[in-house]
Amino acid sequence: MKVLVFAALCIVAVTGIPSQRVIGGSLVMVENHPSIVSLQTWDWFTNMFWQACGGVIINNRAILTAAHCLHGDNVSQWRIRIGTSFANAWGQVHLINRHIAHPLYSSRTLDHNIAILHSVTTFTFNNEARPGSIAGPNYHVADNQGVWAVGWGQIYQCSEPRSPSNTHERRVDSEVLRQVQQLVINQQTCRNNYAARNIAITENMLCAGWHTNGRGHCDTDSGNPLYHNGVVVGIFAFSVGIAQANFPSVHTRVSNYASWITANA
Repeated sequence: MKVLVFAALCIVAVTGIPSQRVIGGSLVMVENHPSIVSLQTWDWFTNMFWQACGGVIINNRAILTAAHCLHGDNVSQWRIRIGTSFANAWGQVHLINRHIAHPLYSSRTLDHNIAILHSVTTFTFNNEARPGSIAGPNYHVADNQGVWAVGWGQIYQCSEPRSPSNTHERRVDSEVLRQVQQLVINQQTCRNNYAARNIAITENMLCAGWHTNGRGHCDTDSGNPLYHNGVVVGIFAFSVGIAQANFPSVHTRVSNYASWITANA
């Protein structure tokens, strides 16, 4: 596999060998996915930060996430937690001083749903925290390839969306990092299914799901990475319903933004 490195940003140029299929989801230690981060926002009702989105480390001062996570917010309302298997404990906590959303991002269609956050302080890298390998412009993932959805939201089996001040709803989220395997869904199939809901699936999106219901991303998984053989190929953008087989999780296709990521990281 050929790897190109630009300013400490790892961009993987070509696709890798398909991974074996593993059925079901499980808890996982952050050492298995050290590039993942928890994005936390301040809740004025509980006077505490809570994990609201995710992201992935791209260098020692920047992370990649979904543009809609911080859309309309002041960066002072958010912080980054890295290097921990727990959503709200341990690891390194860093404040944010810059939010760069893609200039073509649309909050209506969620196209170009990608953003870069810069931290005030430098990340310390170790076995629990280090930059991810980012899919380059020629990185292609074929239909039915195995990919891994990772995060602290209910990525194994979802419940209804929740708010931070509702303790009953909060109780069903995972405090410990989880992973679940999915399959890349044919683009036209995904497009046709979502067209029934008047939702456009563009070439900037990557769909991943499963044969049956119960595997996918939920509300607090926004911005979390989708890995193919350890390479970040997607950033979770949205889904319809609760991990439904007919409506797979939709991710921003990272390979389409390799140059933009390099220029802004």
